[in-house]
Amino acid sequence: MNDPSTRIKLTNVTKRFGFGDAEQVALDNVNLEVKKGEFIAIVGPSGCGKTTLLNILGLLDHPSEGEYYLDNKSVEDLTATHHATIRSRDIGFIFQHFNLIPRLTVIDNVALPLTYKGISKTKRLQEASRILRNFHLGEREYYLPHQLSGGQVQRVAIARALVNSPSIILADEPTGNLDSKSSHIIMEELSDIHRRGNTIIMVTHNPELLSYASRVISMLDGRIDTDTHHIKKIFKQKLGGDDQPATPAKSTPSHTATTKDAKDESEEKAKPAEPTKTTPEKQTTEQPAIATMPDKPADPVKSPDDLPPKRPLGATSTTEQSKKSADPDTAKSSSTPTEKKPAPKSDKADDAKTDAAKSTKKPAKKERKATKKS
Repeated sequence: MNDPSTRIKLTNVTKRFGFGDAEQVALDNVNLEVKKGEFIAIVGPSGCGKTTLLNILGLLDHPSEGEYYLDNKSVEDLTATHHATIRSRDIGFIFQHFNLIPRLTVIDNVALPLTYKGISKTKRLQEASRILRNFHLGEREYYLPHQLSGGQVQRVAIARALVNSPSIILADEPTGNLDSKSSHIIMEELSDIHRRGNTIIMVTHNPELLSYASRVISMLDGRIDTDTHHIKKIFKQKLGGDDQPATPAKSTPSHTATTKDAKDESEEKAKPAEPTKTTPEKQTTEQPAIATMPDKPADPVKSPDDLPPKRPLGATSTTEQSKKSADPDTAKSSSTPTEKKPAPKSDKADDAKTDAAKSTKKPAKKERKATKKS
């Protein structure tokens, strides 16, 4: 019984290249069923048959053995013209190397798939311009491919794949030549297309892009090795996405976070408390506490009547006089200013006496000399 939700079905599909001893088996008895609206990522090492499988799904190649059903109808008995009609109507291709025509402008490259539908040039350009604006490339409609960045060229390739509104999109390494930032931008745009109901089958080597898929198929030596469903939900839970409950994530802080919080708490305790604004009543009560902080008590304030009378300059106080009178040595040496003046006078008197003695001695010497002569 046919399942109406099945878009693609492969039954025992085998693909061989070459003949005789040079024969190589690219696909070996592959069985695959794709539902409407699935986002499938195909992964595996180089040479495992990923691209060959994608070419058969896109009617770009024929299987050597087996059956291919599209919407529950076999495509093996259809002519090449019918295959071309299916490709232009139902299938959009996104290639790793973009495959834009270098001599055509951006808008002409995007409008190219509509040419095979028999649509007039005016309508083709209008539709191409509309989808370019959706990808924020409206200002570069008349640029040539070599004038764009890698991310912009890939967005043009995606716009070209979507211009005929296909229900199936086949992407072969759509982010293989892009950096990490541009890769995630392209994948977000593919996710938006998937949410509109399109079926996407993508070949990739980048494990970081698997979180965008709802199903991952791993291939090895031309066979399907593993087939995992609901991979998008699993990856979102591991990465803390929307499907993961927010409460458990917040209730399990890491060790670094706890130590940091403890450190911040200890620093807050160590910090001095900021002065708080107090009312005038509180300030008056706190002022005596500030005044009594020194160990030595403050001298009491004396009134003018309690202060001792001022003495004239050079006069000694009564306490000093009593000390001098108590000490006998100081009593002898100390005298009033009138008693200190005779000391220099006595020196002058002594000098006068010595001069008089000298003068009396000189005549005596003269008299002695006179007596000797006589």
